[in-house]
Amino acid sequence: MGAHVLLIVAGLGAGLLNSVAGGGSFLTFPALVFTGVPSIVANATSTVALFPGALASAWAYRRDFASLDKIPLKPALIVSVAGGIVGALLLLFTSQKTFDIVIPWLLLAASLTFAFGPHVMRKFRRPWLGPRMLIAFQFLVGIYGGYFGGAVGIIMLAVWSLAGLRDINAMNGGRTLLGGVMNAAAVVCFIIAGKVWWPQTAMMLGGAVAGGYAGARFARRTNPRVIRGFIIAISLLVTAVFFFRR
Repeated sequence: MGAHVLLIVAGLGAGLLNSVAGGGSFLTFPALVFTGVPSIVANATSTVALFPGALASAWAYRRDFASLDKIPLKPALIVSVAGGIVGALLLLFTSQKTFDIVIPWLLLAASLTFAFGPHVMRKFRRPWLGPRMLIAFQFLVGIYGGYFGGAVGIIMLAVWSLAGLRDINAMNGGRTLLGGVMNAAAVVCFIIAGKVWWPQTAMMLGGAVAGGYAGARFARRTNPRVIRGFIIAISLLVTAVFFFRR
């Protein structure tokens, strides 16, 4: 019963965090591993559980999409799907032993990106990327999102800031939409490969959807610094635990 409660709470918290600041997988992935799910299966199961919540957040942000004038949205959607498929296939062809070795380093990289990404974004005051380069970078982000996905929303915001985007509400809406479609592409691959544990998915999915929609509705009233500080503390703690387990 304790494991069930942990997974449900992790799903709800992840949905809230993803809609406000990102980083929800820092809750769901370790919760699954700590309840006995193998790491590759935990990664796939976490992706399946969280992507409906990302789509719910994107729906709540739908009025802000019109402000994404510097992003060619249709090509970005296409390369996000393609990158998600490539990343998912890379994960499926990674051995369990190799992924267990890599995962603490992925968590560390994601934690540092989440912590310092906004500071890097503020350094760029003029556009550095044109539309074509932006789409190329989005494809690479999609591969990372399909393979692991930790802090993928922050990575997208950092890349978009290089293209001159500054409207944070539009950017949040865009990252939830594109993150949702790249995860959806990966989800199809994970389901076909049989890498999803459905009881655990069901426990987290409902909470993630509710948390994702509610979080997007109240994101403008929330102090993002407090939320970010909480996520950074959790991510560093989780990273330390995974290094200790290795």
